[in-house]
Amino acid sequence: MSLRIAFQMDPMEGLNIAGDSTFALMLAAQARGYACFHYRAPDLTWEGDRLYTMATPVTVRREAGNHFTPGEPVLLDLGRDIDVVWMRQDPPFDLNYITATHLLERIQHETLVANDPASVRNAPEKLFVLDYARFMPPTMITRSLGAAREFLAQHSEIVLKPLHGNGGKAIFKIGSDGANLSSLLEVFNTAYVEPHMIQAFLPSVAAGDKRIVLVDGKIAGAVNRIPGKGEIRSNLAVGGTAAKTILTPRELDICAAMGPELKARGLIFVGIDVIGGEWLTEINVTSPTGIVAIDRFNGTNTAAMIWDAVERRLAH
Repeated sequence: MSLRIAFQMDPMEGLNIAGDSTFALMLAAQARGYACFHYRAPDLTWEGDRLYTMATPVTVRREAGNHFTPGEPVLLDLGRDIDVVWMRQDPPFDLNYITATHLLERIQHETLVANDPASVRNAPEKLFVLDYARFMPPTMITRSLGAAREFLAQHSEIVLKPLHGNGGKAIFKIGSDGANLSSLLEVFNTAYVEPHMIQAFLPSVAAGDKRIVLVDGKIAGAVNRIPGKGEIRSNLAVGGTAAKTILTPRELDICAAMGPELKARGLIFVGIDVIGGEWLTEINVTSPTGIVAIDRFNGTNTAAMIWDAVERRLAH
C-alpha cells in the first residue's frame, strides 16, 4: 500500500532520535514506501470547505545530527492530498491544540486522522483516566487549598501536578507536614487557569512507573521506567531509566477493561502509566511515547504494528 502521511508535530530539528516515537513511526513509514510530510499545528489554514497547510516533504535516517533531509515546501489539501494525518505534537493540551482537533475533525470523511481528533479532545490524559477510577490511586482535582489540606491529612503524603502537563514536568511531592503546599498552590493557581491533579503518593514508584502501549486497544508491549536517585519522577525525559518488564495480572485487567473503548474511539496509539503493578495514573492519547525502548527490550516492532492498524482502518 502506497500512502501519503502528514505528521503534525514539533520541529524536526529538535527530535531526540534515540528515543522519539514519532521518528520511529516515520522510519517505519518510509520503509513501507510511504511519503512523509511535516507541518506544525499553527500552519493549518481553513478556507471555504478545505483544510490546507504548507508542509515539507522529509526523508529520515537514524543518523544523529543528520536525521532528516527536507524537500521543497508544498501546499497540501489535507483532505484530498493526504491519506493519513498523525497528530503528534507534544502537549500542552491548550486552545491551539483543541483548535487543531476541530479543524482536523472536518476532514475525517476524506482522510484518516490518528489519533481521532474528537476523541483526543475529549480524552486529555488526566481526565479520561477518571473513567477507570477503580484502578487509580486516591485522586483529587481542585484549585482549593482547603480541599488539598484535607486530602493531605487523609493520605499523609501527596503529589501535586498540572492537569495538562507532560513529560514529568512540574510534579511535586508534599510530605505530611504540608510544607510548601500553600506556596505551591499559589504558584499553580497563578500559572494555570484550570484545576490541578492531586494524588496520594505511592512509595512503590521507587520500583518504577510502567508505560504500557496499546495499539488499537491491544497490548503491544511495556517498559518500566525507574526514577533516578533522589527523584520521584520516572519519565525518561527527566532522567528515568528504562528496564525490561512483564505485565502483572492487575495490569492485564486494566488493559482489558479499556482496550475496546480505545479502539471504538479511534485511539490507535495509546500509552498508559501504571505504578507498582496496580495503580493507573494516566492514559496518554495526545502524543504517547515509549515504543523505542519497548522494542529495544522485546525485539518487537511496535511502529510496524501501528502502521498495520492504520492500514486495516483504511481498508474498511
